[in-house]
Amino acid sequence: MNRSKIIGLGFQVPDNVVSNFDLEEMMETTDEWIQTRSGIKERRWATEDMATSDLALEASKKAIKMAGISSEDIDLVIVGTISSDYFFPGVSAQLQDQLNLRKVAAFDVKAACSGFVYSLSVGDQFIRSGMVNTALVVGAEAQTKLIDKTTKGRDIAVLFGDGAGAAILQSSKDQNGILSTHLHCDGKEMKSLWMEAPGSSRNAWIDGPTIDKDRFRPIMNGREVYRNAVIRFPEVIQEAMETNGLTIEDIALIVPHQANYRISQAVAKRMGIGMEKIYSNIHKYGNTTAASIPIALTEALNEGKIHEGDHIILAAFGSGFTWASAAIRW
Repeated sequence: MNRSKIIGLGFQVPDNVVSNFDLEEMMETTDEWIQTRSGIKERRWATEDMATSDLALEASKKAIKMAGISSEDIDLVIVGTISSDYFFPGVSAQLQDQLNLRKVAAFDVKAACSGFVYSLSVGDQFIRSGMVNTALVVGAEAQTKLIDKTTKGRDIAVLFGDGAGAAILQSSKDQNGILSTHLHCDGKEMKSLWMEAPGSSRNAWIDGPTIDKDRFRPIMNGREVYRNAVIRFPEVIQEAMETNGLTIEDIALIVPHQANYRISQAVAKRMGIGMEKIYSNIHKYGNTTAASIPIALTEALNEGKIHEGDHIILAAFGSGFTWASAAIRW
């Protein structure tokens, strides 16, 4: 049976570094408050002339180079994002055009912080079925353009950053590769982390004679997100292990969505493992939503934390609520 193998990775973040001390100048907050509650020291924010597609393209070029392939070898483009350049079409269409991949299928996946693992799962299924040989899977966000960077919006503003990560999947008969993926959603909690507009729901566009700007900003119930995340992360990690007959001792590294360092600590405690087994780079980039896992995966590989034959698990939780995992033999 064909198995999809990650043969290339790459990521891109904006040059614009925004530290906690920079945020102190914008809103009522402190470096100590932010670090204590999230573990974040700084993040990258896209400038006005930078879009999600720009970050996605640069990350994709790096992944293609690492894979040692030509862009013409790509049969499918999937982009996980909630901050596409336009309401429609998706970033995938722009990326397909920029890579000169005429007539190759391309689509976006809108699963927020779980977007990369959802997209990876879809790409994996296309390869397993034999429909494609090589897929480009990207998680990309320039979401900080949407947030309220004042005291009113600080619960969101201090957490999020921008970036993109990309992976090249290729069909392989090697024993290494993606072993399984696991996707879940519980839509009843959707309003605990959402952005109401723009959309086609009643009055979602215009409220009377003026635009209600608050509807165009992300809103989060942090307590509810935390409560659910610390349950769903261990569940979906355990599901990935059990499906493949693995125990936590078999796992070299868990690469979770970089939501909040406190969540990662809580997950480690629930699973009875040390933080050395859970990769974290949230202190540098903040929460980059769909981009966080591919960025973290690339850095973990570059830092020598992943070796051939290692079992690793990717795990995500986010808006929807969605949660997902992938078990990989590297």
